[in-house]
Amino acid sequence: MPDRRFLPLAALSGIILGVAGCQSGDSAGALAVGDGAKPAEQKVTEAELRAYCPRVTLRDGTAYFNNYAKGGDGDATKVVHQASIGEVTRTCTTSADGAMTMNVAVAGRVVPGPAFSPGSINMPIRIVVTHGDDVLYSQLHRHQVSVSDGSAATQFVFNDPNVSFVLPADRRVQVFAGYDEGPPKRQ
Repeated sequence: MPDRRFLPLAALSGIILGVAGCQSGDSAGALAVGDGAKPAEQKVTEAELRAYCPRVTLRDGTAYFNNYAKGGDGDATKVVHQASIGEVTRTCTTSADGAMTMNVAVAGRVVPGPAFSPGSINMPIRIVVTHGDDVLYSQLHRHQVSVSDGSAATQFVFNDPNVSFVLPADRRVQVFAGYDEGPPKRQ
């Protein structure tokens, strides 16, 4: 006569194997089903690790700005929204002819003020690449951020994948990202 303890142990083992297969990142390989083909791993080469990629910095006064209702500049009760940039990053590729293309990314948030009303906000974000006194790239973007809740901060991510310039031989390149509200408005 078969042992009655065998059936519950077999069922428990099946459940454990099933859960282990669900937890595995390789579900086909866990129970040896499928064709067993694994995706090719993409490896980073040593040249890619050592490649020059100038870092992105924020100039003083360009990491934040306040937007006021008409005629309310400087009045805290007339703040429509405040915006800030918290993080910047980049990736770089260099072509054989010495041209560099960068993808510069900016992460920030918009905080509604007392004079806020829901809608889209245009964020004036400028990306600039310099070499000494020479400007190699400069582009002002109007990045739209939709803000619907007047009580919570809205996070945003902006990127400019088309930052292109000829890389100077001495590599003293500086990359800046930040808000650029343009010239002061006439009163």
